[in-house]
Amino acid sequence: MKNILGIIFTSASLALPLAAQKADRRAPEPPWPTGTFSILAYDPESGELGGAVQSRVFSVGNGVLWAEAGVGVAATQAVVDVSYGPQALELLRQGIDAERVVKTVWDRDADPRPQDWSKEGRQFAVVDAKGNVYAYTGPKATPWAGNKSCSATNAHCTAQGNILAGPAVVDSMVAFFERTPGHLAYRLLAALEGGQLAGGDQRGQQSAAMVIVKKNGGVWLHNDTVLRLQVDDNPEPIKELRRLVEKAAAQRQIPKAP
Repeated sequence: MKNILGIIFTSASLALPLAAQKADRRAPEPPWPTGTFSILAYDPESGELGGAVQSRVFSVGNGVLWAEAGVGVAATQAVVDVSYGPQALELLRQGIDAERVVKTVWDRDADPRPQDWSKEGRQFAVVDAKGNVYAYTGPKATPWAGNKSCSATNAHCTAQGNILAGPAVVDSMVAFFERTPGHLAYRLLAALEGGQLAGGDQRGQQSAAMVIVKKNGGVWLHNDTVLRLQVDDNPEPIKELRRLVEKAAAQRQIPKAP
C-alpha cells in the first residue's frame, strides 16, 4: 500500500509542473504600446538628410529610421509597420513628394491586424530631397501623440512622437532644432535633448539612434552614410548619443559644434 501511495504521490507531483506549463501556454497578450519621439530634417546648405529618435523601447533604431542620400528620410513609429520605411524610399526614388508618399503608403496599408495593431495607430513622417515635409499621426496612436513641422526660414524638419508627456515635447524639439547652429548632427541631437527636457516618452528612456546621409558624404569610397549611430540599452541614451556624435566629429569629416 505504501508503495502504491508513493507512486500516486510522485505521479501527482510530476503532474503539477506539467499543468503549470500548460497554464503558461495561454494566448499571448497584445503587443505593448510602443512610444517614441523622433525628428527628421533636410539641410539645404549641405544637402544632408537625417533623422534621430529616442524611446523607452529597446533598440529603437532597428526599424524606425530610413534614409537614402539624394532621395529622402522617413520615420515609422507608434503602431509600427516597418515596411513603411522601404516603401517610402521606393516612392521617393520615383520623384513623388513627401505628402503623397505618406498618403500613398497609408492608403495601401491592408491593415492585417486591426484588432491589436491597427493602421489608425501608426505614425509616419517623411522629408524628401527637396525639403518637403509631411507627417501623419493616426487617431488611435497612444496619447499623447502628435507631430509638428519647422516654420523658421530654411528649416526643413518634422518632429513626432507618441506616449509623450504632452505637446510641449514636439514643440520643444522643433524650437531646439531651429535655434541650434552647426552641423545637422548637432541640430538633430539638440532636438532630442529639447524633447527630453519637455518630458519625453512617459515611460522613460532606453535607446536612441541617428542617421545622416549625403551622396558620397561618408569617409570611405562610394559611401553615402555621413553618420549612423545607435544606442540600444542605456539609462541615458541621448547623453550617450551626444558622446558618440562628438567622438565622430573628432575622427570624421563632421564639423564640431560652434
